[in-house]
Amino acid sequence: MNTKVALVTGASSGIGEATALKLNSLGYTVYAAARRVERMSALTHSGIHIISMDVTDDASMQNAIQKIIENSGRIDVLVNNAGYGSYGAVEDVPLKEAQAQFDVNVFGAVRLIQLALPHMRSQGTGNIINITSMGGKLHTPLGAWYHGTKFALEAISDCLRLELQSFGIHVVVVEPGGIKTEWADIAASKLQQVSGHGIYANQAHAMAKSMIGESSRKRQSPPELIADTIAKAVTSKCPKTRYVVGFGAKHYYS
Repeated sequence: MNTKVALVTGASSGIGEATALKLNSLGYTVYAAARRVERMSALTHSGIHIISMDVTDDASMQNAIQKIIENSGRIDVLVNNAGYGSYGAVEDVPLKEAQAQFDVNVFGAVRLIQLALPHMRSQGTGNIINITSMGGKLHTPLGAWYHGTKFALEAISDCLRLELQSFGIHVVVVEPGGIKTEWADIAASKLQQVSGHGIYANQAHAMAKSMIGESSRKRQSPPELIADTIAKAVTSKCPKTRYVVGFGAKHYYS
């Protein structure tokens, strides 16, 4: 029986890195993709294949899938984890930045799905894991574009699941809560840059503090929790459509 093959995006840190290591420990042949390949030496030492990929660059995504098929002959798991949080008041955020947020968080994930699906269909099996967020179910001030991408990926995943149910391909959504990664620092920094000096400044400072304040950091869950959840989903014969995990996430479903 062929070893199962997984592609994990956004694997240079946080959830992606933890997921690549977890799937590797379970015996998967893992391809870890990211732009910052210089940060992935620990994955290389674990026997994980490193791929340079920018999910806004179609050629790099095509090359990655081609390389996986040439080297391993199949792709069983696609974990769409690459993404970031672009925060700022709707009035302040340039549409160019809003488009960039959708390009990374939505269109990059969907394009990889398009590229992987023919191979999964030919195998008659596959798992597509889309990492959204509790932010795909709730909304907060100054996060319209970020939440918009996560709401969109939730809906796309649900439609895709109906399209693929006859092909033996599972579509799973993982909705993390607060996780100890670089995400909050990047989002808070962008928020302060965009809306920290105008009419929304007070709101921006309060929101940034809630993201990176000490009380929030202490309660955040480790990225390994999400990696374990992904592993549970891809090794299940009948995975759930959604997994809600991490600090604060289940509160919004109560």
